[in-house]
Amino acid sequence: MNLEYFIAKRLITAKDYKSSISAPIIKIAISAIAIGMVMMIVSVATGIGLQQKIREKISAFNGHISISNYDSNQSEVTLVPISKKQNFYPKFNTVEGINHIQAIASKAGIIRTENAFEGVVFKGVGEDYKWDNIKEYLVEGKLPDFSKKLNEDVVLSQFLANRLKLKVGDAFNTFFMKEGQNKLPNIRRFKIVGIFNSGFQEFDATYVLGDIRHIQRINKWKADQVGAFEVFVDDFDNIKSVGGQVYQQTGSTLDTKTIIEKYSYIFEWLQLFDFNIIVILIVMILVATINMVVALLVLILERTQMIGILKALGANNWSIRKIFLYNASYLILRGLFWGNLIGIAVLWLQKYFGIVKLNPENYYVDQAPVYLNWGYILLLNGLTISVCFLVLLIPSYIITKISPVKAIRFD
Repeated sequence: MNLEYFIAKRLITAKDYKSSISAPIIKIAISAIAIGMVMMIVSVATGIGLQQKIREKISAFNGHISISNYDSNQSEVTLVPISKKQNFYPKFNTVEGINHIQAIASKAGIIRTENAFEGVVFKGVGEDYKWDNIKEYLVEGKLPDFSKKLNEDVVLSQFLANRLKLKVGDAFNTFFMKEGQNKLPNIRRFKIVGIFNSGFQEFDATYVLGDIRHIQRINKWKADQVGAFEVFVDDFDNIKSVGGQVYQQTGSTLDTKTIIEKYSYIFEWLQLFDFNIIVILIVMILVATINMVVALLVLILERTQMIGILKALGANNWSIRKIFLYNASYLILRGLFWGNLIGIAVLWLQKYFGIVKLNPENYYVDQAPVYLNWGYILLLNGLTISVCFLVLLIPSYIITKISPVKAIRFD
């Protein structure tokens, strides 16, 4: 039988345990651990969730890696065509970690209706386009089919549809300016078959997705000429290394750029979340350990006579310290139980009901996204237990300084 564990269990289940002077302090310590665990779980889940959701949205409209011509063009519009007859298209087999590549072209235009007009970027896509990324954000209508003959079907955002007072089934004119002065613009009439809402206003206010053959005809390109290629990788964490390999495998006249490079200001902002999460973890664990240290010291002082009696009976210091460490471990586990229960419940409610809303203009999402993974939850629990236990070894050292004679007389 484990004597130390037996004594610790008797102390915890004793009737006077809940009515002792240490009871309020013990409750505060348990509450501090529970609140700290809730804050840690929520901060990690929402921080990682926001990073992943924004990355998904950026890659849905741009791919993970873009391959284009070297030029000084800093806009979203492709000016100089690229031949589709490349070694890496339609399958990029020379680089591992790539699951898809698609050809696109984009051109600036102006949508004109009876009551309003909007400047847009018409993104032309073909039969190889990965619609799965956009399907998640489709709120009305359907996705177009560009695998057969040229058609006028397009998909635009709910943001543009509201501003232009358009709906699924409506048709509108789009004006594409020609290069050179004093030339009449090209006019194309498109029909809305689907409306999407990504919550990423930078894209929602810009893109209209349609058939790439319209841009080829307007620009007088050949059927095998496109504006750029978009590459998708299997693991986003490897995007930098894969991007470097893609650069090595493309011709000297082509440039490659990852979305981290293209949207550096967004990803630099996302990196701040890692720092914020670390700060929250440190503060919460620090608060929890301080409360546990205070609770353990109170427990030791409250049981000073018991410590003296045990020493008089021959118990060594480490054996007595283990009794109180068992006691403290019970309090820690109790706090972690309630913290995990509340934290996971909060995340579950947010994930399925979206209670907490965000401003998409500032956060690029309309509600706080959640990344719920048992791995990091177990890691947080293990980290909290380890840190608290190691820190509690210090105040438990006071037991070695207690004299049996003085302790027995202590009142």
